[in-house]
Amino acid sequence: MTQESTAPGQLGEPSVDAVEVPEPGAVTIVVPTFNESANVRQLLHQITESVPSRLPCEVVFVDDSTDDTPQVIEEAAQDCPFPVTVIHRDEPVGGLGGAVVEGMKAAGSDWIVVMDGDCQHPPSLVPELVATGERANAGLVVASRYIKGGSRAGLAGSYRVAVSRLATWMTKSLFPRRLHGISDPMSGFFAIRRSDIAAEALKPLGYKILLELAVRSRPRAVTEVPFVFQERFAGESKSTAAEGRRFLRHLAGLRTADPLSRMVVFGLIGLTGFVPNLAALWAMTHMGLHYLPAEIVANQFGVAWNFLLIEKLLFRDRRQHRHWADRTARFALLANADLVLRIPLIALLVGQFGLAVLPATALALVITFVLRFVGTEALVYLPSRRSGRRPGSRTARRAA
Repeated sequence: MTQESTAPGQLGEPSVDAVEVPEPGAVTIVVPTFNESANVRQLLHQITESVPSRLPCEVVFVDDSTDDTPQVIEEAAQDCPFPVTVIHRDEPVGGLGGAVVEGMKAAGSDWIVVMDGDCQHPPSLVPELVATGERANAGLVVASRYIKGGSRAGLAGSYRVAVSRLATWMTKSLFPRRLHGISDPMSGFFAIRRSDIAAEALKPLGYKILLELAVRSRPRAVTEVPFVFQERFAGESKSTAAEGRRFLRHLAGLRTADPLSRMVVFGLIGLTGFVPNLAALWAMTHMGLHYLPAEIVANQFGVAWNFLLIEKLLFRDRRQHRHWADRTARFALLANADLVLRIPLIALLVGQFGLAVLPATALALVITFVLRFVGTEALVYLPSRRSGRRPGSRTARRAA
């Protein structure tokens, strides 16, 4: 169950300030946290010092911590001139990205600024993010380390720098159109209009929520402001090998979100199945088995190989719709039906339509491949018809 607490403060206390922020300028700062008790007090202090009183502000922490981070936030919030809300999730669905989506749903302002809880994102940039978005009539404003005036100085060590560069290159290579105009798709610091968020389209996994937003529901216009990535105030980075694997799975899921991309990956996986197929055929014929039964058995090795890769890489998020034994049986049936269908289809194309054997075989391969893909998607991995929020997403309010 999720617990939510709100600290005292008034959203929208106007006063004269030197920083001009075009109206409407209300902002909700969403901060996902996981065991950041040593940082959140300093972060709230920085927000208090940096965000002008003319900019109506609220802060929403979405917390997946196993330490006392929620209690520390509530204590520190008593000294803040703006409302501070803590949403603690018992089940961290979607990781840090899921926490951000939860915070966005709770936001009550026109603009939402997402930032980390470790003080590596300077709150002094919040007014500029909002003002830039208003001036440019943009839906998304990204704080970038890779444009003039920006820096990744706070990244600790050459290893993290190399990983960041590689991840940025991979994402921009895989999504050149969707990420056009975004120099830092791995940034966790950005502002977005609430009206530009299609929350129902988001399927966050891990901590790169900006990539998820840009690919699945890219806002109408995007602009950037430079920022200098700071060193952590306290504690250690939450970037681990496990998070890296989640990021790669997230990339694969995003890249295969449309049917054409899934068909291409389906075909590439099918091509790799020739390796175990031929290896098994070679082994069985060398042991003296006749080539016809050997071919039938060897084909099952290729089918099994393809099934494992498709389960892991292509339809990972749809596996829950059927029991694994049901999925296995249906996939094997479709894969073997391909062989049974292809021969009479070639005979039909040659005998009835007068095609030569080679083009008839090629056309039959294309037709059976498309049918196998459509059949696999529709009959093995049916999309979910369930609706409603997942477990762990309910909220209960109590005053701090």
